[in-house]
Amino acid sequence: MQIHPDPAPTSPATATDTGPALHIENLVKTFEGRGEPVRAVRGLSLAAEHGKITALLGANGAGKTTTLQCAQGLQRPTSGSVRLLGEDPWHASPALRARVGVMLQDGGLPPSVRPGELLRHVSRLYADPVPVAELVELLGIESFLTTGIRRLSGGQKQRVALAAALVGRPDVLFLDEPSAGLDPRSRHIVFDLIRRLRDSGVCIILTTHLMDDAARLADYVYIVDRGTIAAQGTVAELVSAERHAPLVMSITLAKEHAGLLRADPPWRTPRFDDVEWSVQDRTVTLTGPLDAPRIRELTAWATQNDTLPEALSVQPRSLEDVFLEVSGGNAS
Repeated sequence: MQIHPDPAPTSPATATDTGPALHIENLVKTFEGRGEPVRAVRGLSLAAEHGKITALLGANGAGKTTTLQCAQGLQRPTSGSVRLLGEDPWHASPALRARVGVMLQDGGLPPSVRPGELLRHVSRLYADPVPVAELVELLGIESFLTTGIRRLSGGQKQRVALAAALVGRPDVLFLDEPSAGLDPRSRHIVFDLIRRLRDSGVCIILTTHLMDDAARLADYVYIVDRGTIAAQGTVAELVSAERHAPLVMSITLAKEHAGLLRADPPWRTPRFDDVEWSVQDRTVTLTGPLDAPRIRELTAWATQNDTLPEALSVQPRSLEDVFLEVSGGNAS
């Protein structure tokens, strides 16, 4: 099944297909407060390309949701420019809205309606919808097709919301926490579908609190903090933002040797002054510029006197580490 068929060879490319699908320039959004106005977004700029998955990450209150509402035409910017497929989404034409799919987490689904009724209704709003039966089969909705939406689990509602967002064959797809509540098998199905849509040329803007999801799916990541872009790049660029990016090393000792972690370990010496460390139970975790000589010193210490570690790992910092660094440690 093709959710988003390739364009006809004879169809000329439009201007909106040659530039970013979503382009935001110096966006400012201010809300009236009890005292001074609240600036939710402060001069934010970003671009999301056709055929790419762009992840927008941010703690609660960072300005991420307001930015997306402006991008979708649900909020009017105080200043700045927002262009979605070449148009201002606040004054979106019916033609533009027909090319955009939005999946909201825990929202937008009428609770008293059954999934089958909802999807058939939504499909009648489009000139060339994806057949409902194909979406139902693809997302595994058959078993609860006639169950009222209010009685569905969180994961089931997510699948219905995704189906409703896809039925119009969108060119731009906004996904809010697409894997929330999904079991591992459903996550695999949804992730595979998202990648297929990306490969067919759809622009996907993804928001999630799950850093592993963003790392697995995103072609490009923007991290929002206090209404601005605090960091951006591919996942590889973000986790290697510095020439000598910090490494994370964990060493777990057997129970009978756990006391060595608090006795006289190497990381308590001046040579490791620029390395952060913490001990929990039988494991020490070190983060910092762990170059080859320091790692050799640590492994030599851990293996002396038959204290072979039960587990030892060395890895670069993760996307979650970067997120916590630039968002002030607030991952909520």
